[in-house]
Order: sequence, then C-alpha cells, then structure tokens
Amino acid sequence: MKPLVLPCVALLLWLGLSSARTRSGPRLSHETGLSLRRTHSRAVAWSQAWSQAWSSGLVSGLVSGLVSGLVSGLVSGLVSGLAQAWARPGSGLVSALVLPPQDLPTCLLCVCLTGSVYCEEVNPDMTTVPALPRETAYLYARFNKIKKIGTKDFADMLTLKRIDLTGNLISEIEDGAFSKLSLLEELSLAENRLVKLPMLPAKLTTFNANFNMLKTKGVKANAFKKLTKLSNLYLSDNQLEAVPHIPESVRTLHLQNNNITEVSVDTFCRSNDTYYLRPRLTEIRLDGNPVLLSKNPDTFTCLNVLPVGRYR
Repeated sequence: MKPLVLPCVALLLWLGLSSARTRSGPRLSHETGLSLRRTHSRAVAWSQAWSQAWSSGLVSGLVSGLVSGLVSGLVSGLVSGLAQAWARPGSGLVSALVLPPQDLPTCLLCVCLTGSVYCEEVNPDMTTVPALPRETAYLYARFNKIKKIGTKDFADMLTLKRIDLTGNLISEIEDGAFSKLSLLEELSLAENRLVKLPMLPAKLTTFNANFNMLKTKGVKANAFKKLTKLSNLYLSDNQLEAVPHIPESVRTLHLQNNNITEVSVDTFCRSNDTYYLRPRLTEIRLDGNPVLLSKNPDTFTCLNVLPVGRYR
C-alpha cells in the first residue's frame, strides 16, 4: 500500500489543478498547460521510482535506519538527563530513588497481578508487611527480612485467602494479627524465628510453621482445637516436647525433627472409647524424635496407618 501513496498524490494534484482551471474562468495558456503536464509527468516518474526502491528494500531500510537512529537518540538523551539529575545535589529524583521500601508504593517493589501480590526477595530489604491493594487475595512475601506482624498489618485485608511469609525473620506475631481474616485458608510461617503461635483463623485448611523455634509452652493447648477445616498441619523442625491437640479434620501431620519424648493413647485415639476410629489421618511423621513408638502398642489402634518414626 505504501508505494501507491505518491501516485495517488500526483493524481489528486493533477485533478485539483484541472478543476481549478475550469472554475477560474479564463483558460490557461498553452505554455502553462505544457508546464503542468511536465510537472505531472515528473510526479508519475518519481512515484514509479519510489515504488521500485521500496519494493527493493532500499527505502524501507533507509526509513528503518532513520527511525532506529531517532529512537536511539531519544533514549540516549533521556539517560543522559537522568544521569545529570542524579548528579545534581538536592535533586528530587535522587531522593525518590533512595526512599525506604515502606515509603514506596507496594506495586513498585512487588509484582501485582489481579488479586495476587508477589514480594519475594525485595531489594532494598523489606522489613515490614507491605501495604496491599484492597482486592488482594494471595500474598507471597517470601525470603525478606520482615521481623514482626502487628494487628494492623492485615486489619483491613478481609479478602485474603492465602498468606506466605516463608523465609523471613519473624520472631513476634501479635495476638489478633490474623483474627479478622475470615476467608484465610492457607498460612505459611515456615523458616522464621517464632517461639510461640498466635491465634489462628477458624477457616484455615493448611498451616505451615516448619523450621521455627517453637516449644510446647509456646503452642497453646487449644491452638488448633477450633480449626475444624484444617487438613494439613506442618510443625517439623522445631523444639516441641509433646504432640499438640490435633483436630479431627487433619489428614497430613508433620512433626518430624522435634524433641517429642512420649505419645499416649490419648494423643491420637481415646482411652475411654475403644471403638473410636480416625480414618482421615493418613500421614503422620514423627521421625527424628526421641520417642520410641513401639513402647505403647495401643497408641495407634484408631489409625489406618502407623506413624513414620522409631520403633526400636
């Protein structure tokens, strides 16, 4: 289509001149007519030459090079301008670029997609929970340097369904920090520095606190009792001395590599109900603990599978 532009322009020019001559009243002189015809011939010849050059790639290459050079020059000028602004004392640009993470919009530091925020290994270091867009349902803030979770961090984030804070430096979580998250189903606090657990949302289906510093005194007796939808519970590689209360809904239980020294009939079964069965609990890991699982043969009679661990 592009090679036809100039012939069309030439034709329009000729028609315009002809109509102008007709409307103007007096006819053009013979010399003027010859001049116009020569102009038209040159325009047609020029358009034909342009078409041939374009089809051969000569003109398109020239245009491409011109555009490329223009863009390159603009980018170069922009970079140069930024460099000069950076070097200028008191530049507003400099102060904007060195703002701490908490003063920058979250979606400049993280990847924000519809309903999901990914803040993984943020640089400069992220030490607090970032402010989130209101529609956020999934937060992944792994491998940062978050140290504490307060009650205000998630107070207005009622849409959250999954929070993954794996690999931070969290040593304290205020009670009530997750209490308003009525839709939260999955929570991972693995690979942190927790010594006690906060109150957990009732609708959790998966909770992961592997690789922390939890002791039995830091896990309340009813910490999981009200979690009637909990299916996966991961508490491996901590310092627990006993098995906490496990809800009936749990299917997968990981307690390996703790300091558990004893399990009894009431740990998983019921000593006062010999007919009690627990078919849902299909995976139990107690390996890496001092406890000898064969010490009390009646301990696992209500289970469909034996726990993984030491039997002799």
